[in-house]
Amino acid sequence: MMQPDPRSQSESQETPPTPADAVAGPESGPSAPHVPPGPGHPADEHHRTFWLWVMCLTGVDYFSTLGYQPSIAFEAAGILAPIATIVLVLVTLLGALPVYAHVARCSPNGQGSIAILERLMRGWTGKTVVLALLGFAATDFVITKTLSAADAAVHMIHNPLWQYMPPFVHALSEHGQQMALTMTLLLVLGAVFMRGFKEVIGLAVVVVGLYLTLNLLVVGSGLVYLARHPELFSDWTTNLAEGNWYLRHPPLSGHDMLTVVLISILLFPKLALGLSGFETGVAVMPLIQGDPDDTPEEPRGRIRNAKKLLATAAGIMSLYLLGSAAVTATLIPPGELLKEPSHAAGAPEGGGGSAADRALAFLAHGQGPHEINPLFGDAFGTLYDLSTMVILSFAGLSAMAGLLNLVPQYLPRYGMAPEWTRAVRPLVVLFTLINLTVTWVFGASVEAQGGAYATGVLVLISSACVATVIDRYRQNTGHWFMRLSWPFLAITVVFFFTTAANMIERPDGIKIASWFIIAIVVSSFGSRLKRSTELRFKAFEFADNNSHFLWDSLKHLEFPVLVPHRPGRRGLDDKEASIRHRHRLSDDVPIVFIEAVLGDPSEFQQSPLMEIKQQEGRFVIRVSRCASIAHAIATIALELSRGGTPPEIHFGWSDESELTATVGFFLFGEGNVPWRVRDLIRKAEPDPSLHPHVIIG
Repeated sequence: MMQPDPRSQSESQETPPTPADAVAGPESGPSAPHVPPGPGHPADEHHRTFWLWVMCLTGVDYFSTLGYQPSIAFEAAGILAPIATIVLVLVTLLGALPVYAHVARCSPNGQGSIAILERLMRGWTGKTVVLALLGFAATDFVITKTLSAADAAVHMIHNPLWQYMPPFVHALSEHGQQMALTMTLLLVLGAVFMRGFKEVIGLAVVVVGLYLTLNLLVVGSGLVYLARHPELFSDWTTNLAEGNWYLRHPPLSGHDMLTVVLISILLFPKLALGLSGFETGVAVMPLIQGDPDDTPEEPRGRIRNAKKLLATAAGIMSLYLLGSAAVTATLIPPGELLKEPSHAAGAPEGGGGSAADRALAFLAHGQGPHEINPLFGDAFGTLYDLSTMVILSFAGLSAMAGLLNLVPQYLPRYGMAPEWTRAVRPLVVLFTLINLTVTWVFGASVEAQGGAYATGVLVLISSACVATVIDRYRQNTGHWFMRLSWPFLAITVVFFFTTAANMIERPDGIKIASWFIIAIVVSSFGSRLKRSTELRFKAFEFADNNSHFLWDSLKHLEFPVLVPHRPGRRGLDDKEASIRHRHRLSDDVPIVFIEAVLGDPSEFQQSPLMEIKQQEGRFVIRVSRCASIAHAIATIALELSRGGTPPEIHFGWSDESELTATVGFFLFGEGNVPWRVRDLIRKAEPDPSLHPHVIIG
């Protein structure tokens, strides 16, 4: 049984401070609040609650897309929006939902799909993939916040009360007003996080409950009005049959039903924002109450309730998406929905109507040619606008919480971020500046940011699909054909097609994601290189009790000489004879050989496994799972020096070039070991009297 030696343990890195005054929730998904990391962690005892209330926490991100999704759907698909939305709903229920049910089962502590891929892919390949996915996740989080703030600004500017703002506000153009208001909202959200906010679940229940109720009134009233006026539906089907689709660039020609369906399928990637809540649903799992007999290893009740959460959220959102697409396409004049003039046959003149980016708010204010509900008007519309602004703000806060958890959870653990990234306030300032920059680049436009948002969402879902396919393949047995989960493979193909189509159609998403990826990778490897001379040691683990006993004995050995030995090159007798001759060591000087075996050199922190044997009067320390040979040797020498006389470390001379040695040390944990051991010792131990002596012969 491996037992850590209390006297040989260095203090491991502290768990990164969470935005504790913000929200409680985990990383791994878009717009996810921070959650305790998992079993065994002190924060694992965080209060858990009924899954339906936790659904409201993920709903501030997922359901808030109703503020702009119907408008984006019409802008992308014209009057084909209801059919394209049916495709979206089918992909949601038959594709994303089964995938994330599997992800929930594999990561019950909220790690999400990125952590699953991290477990499935080892070494630098896995680290690089994770860094790239973090770039897409950062894109998702940042655009969630900037897009939500931009849409909140649209609702505020188009509210009748906006006319009472001071004259200097109206001196700006409408675009200038939206830009200034969006940036102001982002600054306010950043300031809120500097102070923190608590009791988020209770607030989320109220916010989501009110928002869904108001949307039920708007969408439900619209559907009832359509049922009472079937001629409106007939007008829609007539336009559908005649090809008056209000599409600027139809991907196919023809007016038959098969063409309509194919075009709707091809336009589906533009509606992918409706899939934005799944990673968040997994991320909030640690807050879900399970069964009394749940264990940290198998929280079956929590997993079951998480699946209920995902299915319920997907079902509710699917109904709202279908209903909102139907009432938008039939009850709002196309000219009010289009931002720019359409040159399609039958399209009205104009564009940039007052329903753009706020289709359901347009109906709530009683605007348009139809009197849908006598309740609708400025008073009800203002209440709807306020509810929309609040939930969009909460979506932004949720996204900020996800960012604040994402960076400390991965990058410092990889050694790829400076220590200040564990502090909340500097990160809040950094991300707020990034949000302001992104808003300026995209002109505070909801539609312009939709491509970048969809890119982040789709890449994360695609990664979850890949993780699911690989994980299920490893779980199954038999011939590869039987081990492969073909339904999940088909879902993966659908999402890869959707992601590729979205990137080709709206390259802004991959452009901004590329900037995030480049920034993360360059800064990460730069930080890793700068921190490569940190000791990076958690604690030794011992292969058996005898090794533990011999280690304690070695600490009291007088004048110990440590000699690194690479097993397999030559025998210990030859090595000892050579060392004693070259370094002029007498036979009465005890030599302790160190045989260090590399584990995963891409890991930053290391907990080596130590096995000590006494062979023919000499001690042999074998350490495995080393992230770096130099770090293992330096750690052993420092631990021995703290228990007795500082040892000497005797090396042979190496003819390896300095560049090759440096690259080997950084990437592969080997290279120029004597010099690296000396640097590590000097940096880790401030007292020169405790420095082990490095001797090169």
